[in-house]
Amino acid sequence: MSVLQSVRRPLLTRALVVSLGAALLATVGLVDVASAHGSVVAPASRAYSCLQRWGDNFQDPKMRTEDPMCYQAWRADPAAMWNWNGLYRENLADDFRRGIPDGTLCSGGRAEGGRYDALDKVGPWVTTPVSNNFRVRLFDQASHGTDFIRVYVTRQGFDPVKQPLRWSDLEPIGKIGNTPASEWKQAGRGVSIDVPASAPGRTGRHMIYTIWQASHQDQAYFLCSDVTFPGGSDKAAPSQPEASEVHSTSILDRIVQRVRAWIFS
Repeated sequence: MSVLQSVRRPLLTRALVVSLGAALLATVGLVDVASAHGSVVAPASRAYSCLQRWGDNFQDPKMRTEDPMCYQAWRADPAAMWNWNGLYRENLADDFRRGIPDGTLCSGGRAEGGRYDALDKVGPWVTTPVSNNFRVRLFDQASHGTDFIRVYVTRQGFDPVKQPLRWSDLEPIGKIGNTPASEWKQAGRGVSIDVPASAPGRTGRHMIYTIWQASHQDQAYFLCSDVTFPGGSDKAAPSQPEASEVHSTSILDRIVQRVRAWIFS
């Protein structure tokens, strides 16, 4: 190899790294701003849960065996996790069963052109342990407020590992009505609210389904969370951090910092 080649190759490599890093930085920045909506953060929705556990290291090969459902979701479309707060549908006019067919509830009826389809996948999603009386925490990054939030749980006997979620599998366990964002609690870059829920008689693995109707327009969010109630035999994941802890130093912030250091080092 000539001296010129030995100098040129590192320069070309660094130029490529910088251009790719800049593109990633721009992408992350756009996701953080343009998709500023919200989600259930405790017990964490599927996309948010996968981002929490793997967002800092989403190419770690351990994910394939340790967390196969998140692994297939990252492989299907990483944007579903980067846009964890953008799973919504518009103009359904509260006719959710018509707009969201059975088997597609966790993707909001294939919202955003199918971006979230992997969230409908049946299998052993990591769960969060909860008691039979618990609270669902919703984080609203854009301070939309709500016309209503409705919380459901799967019927006893439903098996999330083997069965796709249908509307007939859900039973209501909590709700709140119109609540402007000014009445929510400040949490990092947005606001949060807790919805009390009661699911007596539930044991083992279940799914929590939350519908958040935002107040600023006809925009509804559809969010699946995987939980384990006392009395089950499933191995549960650790509880997710609260919204105030998560969003003060978000995963996306840390990624942006890493990319900037990478580019300018």
